Amino acid sequence: MHRRALIRLGSLALAALATAQPASSRAVKPWRTLLDGRDLKGWSLLGGANWTVKDGAAQADNGIMGFLVSEEDFGDVEIRAEFWVSEDANSGIFIRCTNPAEITPTNAYEVNIFDTRPDPTYATGAIVGVAKVANMPKTGGHWNVMDIEARGDRFTVAVNGVRTVDNVRDSTHARGRITLQYGAGVVKFRKVQVRPI
Repeated sequence: MHRRALIRLGSLALAALATAQPASSRAVKPWRTLLDGRDLKGWSLLGGANWTVKDGAAQADNGIMGFLVSEEDFGDVEIRAEFWVSEDANSGIFIRCTNPAEITPTNAYEVNIFDTRPDPTYATGAIVGVAKVANMPKTGGHWNVMDIEARGDRFTVAVNGVRTVDNVRDSTHARGRITLQYGAGVVKFRKVQVRPI
């Protein structure tokens, strides 16, 4: 091969390596634990539920509607939550809550945990008012893992590895708090982790 062609090939290879470097150096951010089942540090109480820490989990089993509200705001994020609910429980994980003093499905996205919801359209695994549930799981009486991804205006939810909301789009709320809900029954969260994306 001609010497000039070899030099040109070498230059092209270096240029390709230089442009590929930033993509390969983007490491996946590690998970960070927001709730570890030992205390409620980093969360504030809102409403009338009797949230306590017991047996390695934050739990509530009495009172009127109540919430644990994160002290941090999140935008684009992955959330992984380990939870246990009784079969009659009404709970959920609200994300991008824009008003931490008043949590509603109109100022946040409510990812539902409510197996016995009278209208099952937005039961466990759905995003209330935004994405109907597909493959609705039954979560009562055992430990479960919920994975939520909020990336720009795209949302994905999976419960125990099964996709319940697949890449739905909504741009109403861009950033806000994460909130754990108690509405009825027995609700326990033993771990909540986040990973910004």
